[in-house]
Amino acid sequence: MNEKLLWLLGFVAAYWAYCLYMGIRGARLARTASDYFIAGRNLPVWVFVLAATSISFSGWTFLGHPAMIYRDGFPYAYVSFFTILIPLTGIIFLKRQWMLGKRFGYVTPGEMMSDYYKCDRIRLLTVVVAVLFTVPFMGVQLGAAGYLFYVLSDGLISTTVGTLMLAIAVFIYVVFGGMRTVAYTDSTQCVLLALGVILTGAIALYAIGGVDVLLTGLERLGSSEFGLWGTTKGAGGGNYNSYLAVPGIFQEVSGVEQTTYSGGPWTGMMILTFLMAMMGIQASPAFSMWSFGNNSPKPFAPQQVWVSGLFLGGLLFIVSTAQGMSPHMLGATPSLAGSGVPIDFILPTEISDIPDTLVPYILTIMQEQMPWLVAFLGVCGLAAMQSAGAAYLSTASAIITRDLYKHKIQPQAGHSIQKFIARICVLFLVLAALIVALINHDALVLLGGMAVAFGLQMWPALLGVCWIKWFTAKGVGWGMIVGLLAVFLTDNAGVSLLHFIGIDLWGRWPLTIHSGGWGIFLNMLVCVSVSAITQDEEQSPHKEAYHVFLKDHAGLTPNKRKLIPLAWGLTLLWVFFAVGPGVVVGNDVFGAPDAGREGWLFGVPSIWAWQIAFWLLGVALLWFLAYHMEMSTVPEQKIESLSDDIGDTETTYQH
Repeated sequence: MNEKLLWLLGFVAAYWAYCLYMGIRGARLARTASDYFIAGRNLPVWVFVLAATSISFSGWTFLGHPAMIYRDGFPYAYVSFFTILIPLTGIIFLKRQWMLGKRFGYVTPGEMMSDYYKCDRIRLLTVVVAVLFTVPFMGVQLGAAGYLFYVLSDGLISTTVGTLMLAIAVFIYVVFGGMRTVAYTDSTQCVLLALGVILTGAIALYAIGGVDVLLTGLERLGSSEFGLWGTTKGAGGGNYNSYLAVPGIFQEVSGVEQTTYSGGPWTGMMILTFLMAMMGIQASPAFSMWSFGNNSPKPFAPQQVWVSGLFLGGLLFIVSTAQGMSPHMLGATPSLAGSGVPIDFILPTEISDIPDTLVPYILTIMQEQMPWLVAFLGVCGLAAMQSAGAAYLSTASAIITRDLYKHKIQPQAGHSIQKFIARICVLFLVLAALIVALINHDALVLLGGMAVAFGLQMWPALLGVCWIKWFTAKGVGWGMIVGLLAVFLTDNAGVSLLHFIGIDLWGRWPLTIHSGGWGIFLNMLVCVSVSAITQDEEQSPHKEAYHVFLKDHAGLTPNKRKLIPLAWGLTLLWVFFAVGPGVVVGNDVFGAPDAGREGWLFGVPSIWAWQIAFWLLGVALLWFLAYHMEMSTVPEQKIESLSDDIGDTETTYQH
């Protein structure tokens, strides 16, 4: 047994022993159902800040993100803006959901939805979204972890065995301790995720000889036509190498598989709609429960602005981007590696076919000099992949238990039976995720993008509860059904099903618009249309009571209310140029991609400079909304709870 494998097994054993210890400790503290489901509404500030960050960005930040930057270049790197848009969703919804949860004692978003809309159908749809989100998302994390085990163990641990090992480890500590255990382990996993991103990026730059070699390689890349997607000629993005330019606003194709010779799939609309799907993470039922788990909204703003937006955004826009482009100088792109670029290490060319193999192979670069470091980074990757999966398992099992078993089957179920049923649900969810892990052949980021697109379909329901009182139960319910179907039918699984039954109208992501974009567009269209014709005057006073409460406790002073149009105007302007159709301006505004280092205004490709500039502007926007506009700050007026612990009683209120 080689030294690296010994280090790997030692680090993994120590890490999983810590997770098991936290699971046992959490089980001892989870005396009631609400303790188990939402940590007794008493998560420490620092725990939520770190855990929420880990849950939001998870394993694809470590493994899949740099791999896709390598495969698709800087146009894909715009996806790094999820460090701004995911917390932006939290700014819009988390504080107001927390206020309602504190006031009325909600444990799950289904309870909140059914209480507000007076409709059990929306409660059931919330369960459906939670499961559709959790199973594929957990599945891709398990599969990627299994492959990481396989590479780092030099094939001694098969992908299947590695996948099963991680599934068992996650199952054990989630089933024991519930949300409290997940929160504390995720806070540790957040630190490991950040260290992993930094160190793997440093290894990649060290391997090619430093930043100067990277920029020289990008200069050569810009003046060539080499690349998976060719050039952007005829695609509306100028005639540039597709690795350094966005190929127009959209493409008139029936699916992204037809973009092979048109500069690639990452058009302005593709970037926008893919990132909209990512916004489904903090709109998902899981994050509603995480908001309920806090005693105050105090941790929301620092997590959204400083940890997610500033710190993690910096890592992705600078470190991960450099890491993703470095392999082109490490042999993965032979024409660049053989062009006089000094290299000390060669990566196998097969990573061109399977991009998720990139990071594991980068780690093996150091296996002879520092086997302990490779093993430690392997654990960082495993931790990143465990973090989100564990959180979604915990919340989805709670949602099934509360909104199906307790609400429909056994309304008088006490604390013990609720915890028992939730643990059974964890088992079935893990088994379903394992099936996805073993049959999935899609890239980690892409299948995960479909999972979060399901979460995005919660937006209209949340807008109704938190902001727009004229949305009706029928509008929200039918909109959600149509949105979920649209996501499914415009992604791989649904397209394959349509082809199987003889329907061949479109491919994956028609018009280079992500399935999440198609889903939320049709969802909102149906929601608004149906709501307009199903207004119920009898329900108005009931819903008005919620919005009066929110206004009384989260309203702004007259001086700040004047800034509301400015706030949303700046947000829309930023979205247009940072992640929307306006991204094409960034292709050459600071110098054409083929102009070379002397022609690049900031010494880096124009598209990279544009991304970094709008990342910093995005952080400023988050600060303005979260702090100055008080969308994530602690309410000045104390909120009085109308409910004690509700672990064994049904949530019903009269407003």
